[in-house]
Amino acid sequence: MMKVDIQVLIPQREPIIMVDRLDKVEHAYAETSLEIRPDNFFVAPDGRLEEAGIIEHIAQSALAFAGYWALQAGASEPPVGYIGEVKKFHCYRCPQTGEILHTRITIEAEAEGITLVRGETSGNGTPVADTQMKISI
Repeated sequence: MMKVDIQVLIPQREPIIMVDRLDKVEHAYAETSLEIRPDNFFVAPDGRLEEAGIIEHIAQSALAFAGYWALQAGASEPPVGYIGEVKKFHCYRCPQTGEILHTRITIEAEAEGITLVRGETSGNGTPVADTQMKISI
């Protein structure tokens, strides 16, 4: 896989970028990573990444995956996506600054511009969260 600046793959810009790298892409899944920094928009005063930040990280991971395929197809700009629905969100813990999150995105279905994805996030070798999302791209 080629190394690509994340800002080529997603439309978000600082301070809301919630993916550092697209680490792996296969046909129906991708893996991303994010180091949680103290200045992250979604970090609470106690140094933990809030649940909203975990959801945004998973959504941006899915968008980075879509952006990769759009770039492969010749697009000049990353696609814009919107979270349509978050289902079955399970937060096992809120990770601390300094942790590196690893997220696996699996495409479960696509129809009429709506993509159903499953996101599974871990950090320090333990589960952080998992969810299903409907994303409109």
